[in-house]
Amino acid sequence: MVAIAGIALTPPSFRDPILGKLGQLAGRFGKSARRRAQINLSLCFPERSKTERETIIDAMFATAPQSIVMMAELVIRGPEKILPRVCWKGQEILERMRCNNEKVIFLVPHGWSVDIPAMLMASQGQKMAAMFHNQSNPVIDYVWNIARRSFGGRLHARNDGIKPFIQSIRQGYWGYYLPDQDHGPEHSEFVDFFATYKATLPILGRLMKISQAQIIPLFPTYDGKTHILTIEVRPPMGDLSAADDKMIARRINEELEIFVRPHPEQYIWILKLLKTRKPNEAEPYP
Repeated sequence: MVAIAGIALTPPSFRDPILGKLGQLAGRFGKSARRRAQINLSLCFPERSKTERETIIDAMFATAPQSIVMMAELVIRGPEKILPRVCWKGQEILERMRCNNEKVIFLVPHGWSVDIPAMLMASQGQKMAAMFHNQSNPVIDYVWNIARRSFGGRLHARNDGIKPFIQSIRQGYWGYYLPDQDHGPEHSEFVDFFATYKATLPILGRLMKISQAQIIPLFPTYDGKTHILTIEVRPPMGDLSAADDKMIARRINEELEIFVRPHPEQYIWILKLLKTRKPNEAEPYP
């Protein structure tokens, strides 16, 4: 943690090449994480050669520490130091939501820079609320959540259920929802996910109706060469209001694919995204 804080004080033009190399090196030694990424990419992008997929994985491991250190820089130095390196695409959508006093839930795929947009919005006075999973390491969990709350906002543990999150949305907080973790088969729908399928929780439809919120897709990407964080915001998913669960789940994955396909290195492929399979089909991870 001290090392991350120290390197966060150095210029990104100095640190990003170093962090990229260190990340790639860690990716070579992190056998189990790399294997999960290989399995995910082989199922999602079978049309790409093994060499192409390995290149994506190397780039992913390079992106990870670069993004994490930018988050540390935001916490330590404040938003005014990184805002010149932040590019918003679709910010007019957020302004329209704000002017119309709309309730908002962001649909945010699991990218390495995932926390930064919410922290930036909180730093500018927007009330933010998010759900989170506890990290296995209690020290990392504590520090990470302190960092996330540096500029205010609410964090709701998934173990506490969905009601506290809904209450925050009703109170005017903009919600931050990550839709792509595997929650098992019980309440999920099996729908297309790139070239394979995924057990996807269609809860966004329920959240939209209960909280009367607009669902806004958002995804940040960090470029280690230009040192620019681009935050892309897409139009509200108005078609969810009349959709059934299977269609909602598929629309969630469609938005994720739109973001991730051009920037696969930004996505956290080391997660067990495809753990839940259809009956009589084995889990792909060893």
